[in-house]
Amino acid sequence: MPGPSVIVGILGLQGDVVEHVAALERCGVETRVVKTQEDLAAVDALVVPGGESTTVMRLLERFELRAPIIARVKAGMPLWGTCMGMIVAAHDVAGLTQPTLDLIDITVRRNAFGRQIASAEMELAIPALGPVPFPAVFIRAPWVERVGPTVDVLASVDGHPVFVRSGNVVATAFHPELTGDDRVHRFFLSLVGREDAQRTAA
Repeated sequence: MPGPSVIVGILGLQGDVVEHVAALERCGVETRVVKTQEDLAAVDALVVPGGESTTVMRLLERFELRAPIIARVKAGMPLWGTCMGMIVAAHDVAGLTQPTLDLIDITVRRNAFGRQIASAEMELAIPALGPVPFPAVFIRAPWVERVGPTVDVLASVDGHPVFVRSGNVVATAFHPELTGDDRVHRFFLSLVGREDAQRTAA
């Protein structure tokens, strides 16, 4: 776990901000809601929460955060995207010409699970978190249709990756912040300051 001086930012333009703050504070780290370049400069890692991806990309441009986030991640800052955040972090979106941050070499499909799993919880096997399944909450979730050679698949549903990592970038199609299980948050925090995380495949 990172030291007490670490500050983890949560992008505060839209989405499950409060829930991520609560989970991270349970893990013993200081948090900061990021809405400006000054906020971004003050944090050591960044979480991009759920929301609506096209809206958030427009807001990133409006608040002049898109380029600074890309620069910080390429310089080694850990970033974690959940649900919508996975879409924003991806290289591209299947079937759409939607802008992204292009920070992890994956192709995602929006609302991939459709109505069957539009809002559902399942016990998800994630070996990196240990033998106990994770209570993964999916809400109109994406999935990954293509992974690049530098991307590790940490969990899948019916053959579709839903938890991936490449260097300092992590993405989940589900919402760990909506459970009382903080293992994914702790996994992300374990990357802060680690030398093997100081790279991005983008």
